[in-house]
Amino acid sequence: MTKRLALLVLLAVTAAVVCLKAATPPVLEGSLVGRQLFPVSNWWNQDISGAPVDTNSAGFINFIGGTRKLHPDFGPTPYGFPYMLVSGDQALVPVTWTAYGDESDDGAPGLPAGYPMPNEAKTQAGYIEGNVAGGGTSGDRHMIMVDVDHWLLYETGGTHWNASANRWEASGGATFDLNSNNRRPDGWTSTDAAGLAILPGLVRYDEAYGTGEITHAFRFTVRATNGYVWPASHRAGSTSGAPPMGMRLRLKASKNLSSFPAQMQRVFRAMQKYGLIVADNGSDMYISGTMDNRWDNDVLNPAFSALTAADFEVIQLGWKGTTLNAPRPPTNVRVTD
Repeated sequence: MTKRLALLVLLAVTAAVVCLKAATPPVLEGSLVGRQLFPVSNWWNQDISGAPVDTNSAGFINFIGGTRKLHPDFGPTPYGFPYMLVSGDQALVPVTWTAYGDESDDGAPGLPAGYPMPNEAKTQAGYIEGNVAGGGTSGDRHMIMVDVDHWLLYETGGTHWNASANRWEASGGATFDLNSNNRRPDGWTSTDAAGLAILPGLVRYDEAYGTGEITHAFRFTVRATNGYVWPASHRAGSTSGAPPMGMRLRLKASKNLSSFPAQMQRVFRAMQKYGLIVADNGSDMYISGTMDNRWDNDVLNPAFSALTAADFEVIQLGWKGTTLNAPRPPTNVRVTD
């Protein structure tokens, strides 16, 4: 082989390697290998086992309905929220906002504008909530992306690949620095009605079936809401007597969990220590989790339905605890009548 030919072969191999690296696909429902989403002092990760009970706890539980059973709003495809892990060199693409452009982030802090939406999501199901390639045109259609190199979270709602216009569209988008306790501006939504991030509030398979304890709260919905309290930043209703966005429930410490499968005990212990946060309007006591074909509905459904709203109590609205690093609340927290 001549030196010139050898050089050409080397260049071709190098180019192929570079192209292969750039084309590495995102990982769906990948394990975060123990990495903490947001600091330990963040509201999602806050230990509320010693928090005081709200004076209107019984009233809020009565509004929901004490006999209302918990329901896992997730499971095997197509139920639940998919999420993907992407590398820091995933191309950032622009998104056209169709509803909440004035409250959306055009990109993540410290990086160029755009969201790391992979080409695979245009033509393959599994990347967007609802399990339709390109997102389709109905449902909430959330897309959740974690840049594992920069440790950034990107979330969009109402996501749709508009092939005729050759562009991604979404009702709105929010980005979060996962090393920070930065909160959405007061009055702003995110891709969740409460203005919170979605991913850190999901029941994830890798945690439920892991070896350690789950150390964060879970996201859940109620049929109607009334204003908002910290840590929420946005309201989506004013129904008298209804829970506010950001309200947190805690599974009573007296609830005996010994009869549940080990994986479900792990999930329910997190409800006792970190609780549930009202994040959106929907069905009462629907708990959010990931779309993952490893979930077994024959395990999930009986376990969740064995708990009712009466097994929970409401902790003091807007409670922040005494952690020195706890984020400060907004100055105009409100609950409307």
